[in-house]
Amino acid sequence: MAETADDFIRRALEARGRQERPFYSSSANGQVIALCARDRALQDLMMQSDQIHADGMPMVHFSRIYSSHPLSERVATTDLVHVVAERAQKAGVSFYFLGGEESINARAVDAMRLAYPDLVFAGRRNGFFKPEEEEEVLADIRAAAPDILWVGLGFPLEQQFITRNIDRLRGVGVIKTAGGLFDFISGKNSRAPSWMQKAGLEWTYRTWLEPRRLLMRYLVTNPVAIHALLRHSD
Repeated sequence: MAETADDFIRRALEARGRQERPFYSSSANGQVIALCARDRALQDLMMQSDQIHADGMPMVHFSRIYSSHPLSERVATTDLVHVVAERAQKAGVSFYFLGGEESINARAVDAMRLAYPDLVFAGRRNGFFKPEEEEEVLADIRAAAPDILWVGLGFPLEQQFITRNIDRLRGVGVIKTAGGLFDFISGKNSRAPSWMQKAGLEWTYRTWLEPRRLLMRYLVTNPVAIHALLRHSD
């Protein structure tokens, strides 16, 4: 987590004024692994990123069993954003939040400003825009010139958006997929207790909170993800 945050800040600062292609960091959880295992196009889409974090403890556990380079810890975006923000406010590195409902996005930015008073927000934009409005969104991001752009449109929309537009966002230092990050920062959704997170049981907590939306998803995707991890971990 700390290494990632330090790397984001370094890349963001080095990118200023260079108009180079942004560094693109993404994350994978069980659902993403399951969807990629079923759809080669989604797998190829994920592989367009420069970096993929394990945003789930099962990947960490499997790496410790099967990999010669085991992961030291889970890098959950909901935690990473705070570690990066602590460093960003000291280094003068700016953020841009793209995604979520308008009220959620605004509350997420307000919460971050309250927690990190010296953090600079270059801009923000909700994630509800039509295809014909995408150019306007890109123009706003380019004008704001954030050091780090957090894109929370959900999988695979955020990956598609970034892959489609990354060369048109030169000048941004780092682009990080954010999934439902803004829901958590804004307070709309709550995190599982730390012991459940460490045990890889955060999905059970989320299912308890939103059974209608998540129960069938996890019942379908978890076995596929476990099979993929068993088959492909090395």
